[in-house]
Amino acid sequence: MVAVPDEIRSEPLSKALAERYLAYALSTITQRALPDARDGLKPVHRRILYGMRLLRLDPDSAFKKSAKVVGDVMGSFHPHGDQAIYDALVRLAQDFSVRYPLVDGQGNFGNVDGDNAAAMRYTESRMTDAAAALLEGLDEDAVDFRTTYDGETREPVVLPAAFPNLLANGANGIAVGMATSIPPHNLGELVAAAIALIENPNVQDRTVFKHVRGPDFPTGGIVVEDPASIAEAYQAGKGSFRLRARWEKEEGQRGAWQVVVTEIPYQVQKSRLIERIAELMEQKKLPLLDDIHDESAEDIRIVLTPKTRTVDPEILMEQLFRSSDLEVRVPLNMNVLDRGLVPRVMSLREMLVAFISHRREVLERRSRHRLEKIAARLEVLEGYLAVYLNLDKVIRIIRTEDEPKPVLMKAFKLTETQADAILNMRLRSLRKLEEMEIRGEHASLTREQKELTRMLGSEKLKSEKLIAELRAIDARFGLKTEIGRRRTEIAKAAAVAEMTALAEHVEERANAVPQEPITVVCSAKGWLRALKGHQEQSKDDKYREGDKARFWFHAQTTDRIMLLATDGRFYTLDATRLPGGRGNGEAIRTFIDLPPEADIVTMFVHVPGRKLLVAATSGHGFITGEDDAIAMTRKGKAVMNVKPGVEAASCHGVDGDHVAVIGRNHKLVIFPIAEVPEMAKGQGVYLQRYSNSELADAIAFHWKTGLKDANGRTFTPSELKEWKGARAQAGRLAPRGFAKTDRFADPQQG
Repeated sequence: MVAVPDEIRSEPLSKALAERYLAYALSTITQRALPDARDGLKPVHRRILYGMRLLRLDPDSAFKKSAKVVGDVMGSFHPHGDQAIYDALVRLAQDFSVRYPLVDGQGNFGNVDGDNAAAMRYTESRMTDAAAALLEGLDEDAVDFRTTYDGETREPVVLPAAFPNLLANGANGIAVGMATSIPPHNLGELVAAAIALIENPNVQDRTVFKHVRGPDFPTGGIVVEDPASIAEAYQAGKGSFRLRARWEKEEGQRGAWQVVVTEIPYQVQKSRLIERIAELMEQKKLPLLDDIHDESAEDIRIVLTPKTRTVDPEILMEQLFRSSDLEVRVPLNMNVLDRGLVPRVMSLREMLVAFISHRREVLERRSRHRLEKIAARLEVLEGYLAVYLNLDKVIRIIRTEDEPKPVLMKAFKLTETQADAILNMRLRSLRKLEEMEIRGEHASLTREQKELTRMLGSEKLKSEKLIAELRAIDARFGLKTEIGRRRTEIAKAAAVAEMTALAEHVEERANAVPQEPITVVCSAKGWLRALKGHQEQSKDDKYREGDKARFWFHAQTTDRIMLLATDGRFYTLDATRLPGGRGNGEAIRTFIDLPPEADIVTMFVHVPGRKLLVAATSGHGFITGEDDAIAMTRKGKAVMNVKPGVEAASCHGVDGDHVAVIGRNHKLVIFPIAEVPEMAKGQGVYLQRYSNSELADAIAFHWKTGLKDANGRTFTPSELKEWKGARAQAGRLAPRGFAKTDRFADPQQG
């Protein structure tokens, strides 16, 4: 046998990567991360429920090992690893993760503390009533089926979904270039909104919002959001909700009291929440709280003890809400697969319309399937009736004819199906009572056939049937049932305003820092401290062995301190958090994430509204707004783009009409400041060109006032005429007597 060599084709790498990455991205979006708008399920969830149906794990059946379910699903439908399937099954069983659980679990399926579920060989599972409702009509041609990955069996493309599961249970997923985050909602409210849309498809969003008040999380809590903001988020399909824990004041003896948290925000791990609050207490960031301990059993009970009984519990809780996960932001991004194909962000109304359209299609398909079954049965029954009218003749034909089937068909004008049914009939059925039952069944099926035919021809009757089905679901899972009662409170507009005002009051108190003078000192090796008062530098100042002073300037405790590093990033420090003047201070890298290879270029007090002239060793520079350079995180904010081998070298406040630039080659050039562009971020333009040198310093100054060097000497306009030119020139050697350090006087280092 001759081996066929592999075909090798030349193809551009960019094209090959683009094609393969596109295929991967589409697979991730459609087959893994985003739910279908019709049944609200991802493929893995849909396959789990279908696999359980095939195993006959109905709500009233016995449990089976979860490993059995996972194995069947993986082998027949979902070849993506048993742990991924089991994790999805576990989440469907967790009543603190899913608003209406689709899996009934027996054994350890994890808890709100964040503990993992037991291994699949130890747990058992079956479907819940809600899951059974999603599968109703699956055997009645309600949805399309497709071939599984191995081509051996078939699986449903989508489930019939008797209720809007996507909104009821929510969904989360991250695809390639897109994500989805849909919180759970109350099924009773969704059903009411869906009925309103069926009755009048032209109703606007505001009518839908009258029924759907907001999310309804399985763990309860309080949504603290203005109704207008909630409506805006639902209308756009994007936004977020502020969710708080539910708490109550519990009175003790002799005027003592404590706060008991009974519901925590959705998807917050209780153990991690308590650990975080304990850490804040150790860091003395919760001065009003004395102790926290967990008394939870099946219900949540977190006890908070105040420092003194005079503490206002509202203020204590507002401080905790601002500092811990007792208040979280729940994102809303309703990005789903429209009809299982096209990913797009839908509004709340569009999602309900997609569900209603799906249910209408399911109703039509089930009705047509039922009509086909009725027609087939009526055909058989009509054959039976022909038998009962001529029993003796039928018996004679069967007894005397070698091939009775064609004779029967010719004698009584029967179809082949009717003839087969008569020949397969049992002898004991040949009695008068059986004939009456057949005539009754025939009449009943005939009436049903007429009703179904009439319904399929009337949009009004279809709508009435859909409404009846939704009301049946509402009776099982609606607001009047134990599982359907609303758990999450939606705070009223007045309460939201009151909470916001109180939060602002707490923040003002927390941020109320007395304005006191300090002196910021940073050594050459990066040890930072703040001395009390405005002090002048002297020879008696102490530093670590081998270290010396580098930055020394006056500030206030209410100031922000800004730093520029050689990597072009700005960092921001709060003056109140600087270490005290005792000792040698603390390493600056404990406050900011300064890379090991980077160093500090300058450090100064932030002045709101000021402009900064920044420059790099390559000679590039530009003007940027100081407010835009403020960093909100430890990682800093990249403002100046520096190439490998280039470093940020200079940063000064802009105060003047001209720019002076000097290089390490001691050459100076002066030009109008109008030639320097203002940018929020970038590399900038050439301020001065060099052949075998680099930029040392750049500063803005007033031409009439003159230019001051690092030694404090001022050069007058008449002394600087020869150095005045245009931007990007090489310049000339600096005037006689100019500082040998090639630096200008720094007005920021007062």
